Amino acid sequence: MLTFCSPAQNAHAPLLELVNGQAEAHAEIPARLENMLAAMGAVRPPEDHGLEAILAVHDPAYVAFLQSAHDAWLAAGREGDAIGYAFPVRGRRPLGLERIDGRLGQYGFDTVTPIAAGTWEAAYGAAQSAIAAVEAQASGEARHAFALCRPPGHHAGADYFGGYCYLNNAAIAARAAASRGMGPVAVLDVDYHHGNGTQDIFYEDGSIFFASIHADPKTDFPYFWGHAEERGAGDGEGTTFNQPLPRGTDWTAYEGALGKALEAIARFGATTLIVSYGADTFAEDPISQFALTTDDMQRMGAAITSLGLPTVTVMEGGYNVAALGRNVAAFIAGLEGA
Repeated sequence: MLTFCSPAQNAHAPLLELVNGQAEAHAEIPARLENMLAAMGAVRPPEDHGLEAILAVHDPAYVAFLQSAHDAWLAAGREGDAIGYAFPVRGRRPLGLERIDGRLGQYGFDTVTPIAAGTWEAAYGAAQSAIAAVEAQASGEARHAFALCRPPGHHAGADYFGGYCYLNNAAIAARAAASRGMGPVAVLDVDYHHGNGTQDIFYEDGSIFFASIHADPKTDFPYFWGHAEERGAGDGEGTTFNQPLPRGTDWTAYEGALGKALEAIARFGATTLIVSYGADTFAEDPISQFALTTDDMQRMGAAITSLGLPTVTVMEGGYNVAALGRNVAAFIAGLEGA
């Protein structure tokens, strides 16, 4: 499968995250990408398509913040990674905040997503990989393409970061595909965690369908999004389809949920599919609680490709570093019909 990955994606190397009151070594580390690359074979660096497709999804002030946040952190006399500590409880309004501490809370929603020295470069490179995959499909070079994105993206909203995510690669790919006349476009999110950022971006957009299969947010991150009753609003009413599943879900239950999501995408009439693929549904993932096997990853890919749609897959989570490469390879084998 034609696969894109930017060398800049390894520039992001956060040290710590604050989880359950404890400072822990960060789970989203460069070794994730290194393990996947070792299993993938040849990959192509993306061309630099600039900011246009990114700004079609993300607020310009937010993008400017990401570009400058770590420099502002250092200028404030801090060391290491930039991490916020104050967050608005209810809603947000435009404010001209000056201190980096307040601006981190203004744009971020958790304490597990620091901005490190190379974060912008890596996130920008991941977005370019997603854009390149769409361009390869639009040009007819590939019917299926894979963007080996790192850091992941599906928790990032139009103007916020969190969940290890800064730029929403799947949303950028979906909007780029729609702009190239490849619609209707559907996004299928099969990461363990709900893709709250993708949902927010398209919640009132009836032209792009969003389907997600994920851990029940009553028990799992991101908690505040991904409940079954969230179906879209306004012009997007009915174009969001959430299927929360309990911890311990194995392939028997997951297969049925996947089938429902694929049926919903087919009913929508999608002609292009963007897949947010997370290997954190794996039974041995250290921060997730589903029970899928490596063989199930191949079954998942095969089920998705049975839709018969041109597909761009963007990489999301998966934190069992040792198993990550083989799980991604199995999923791709399924997509390719192996």
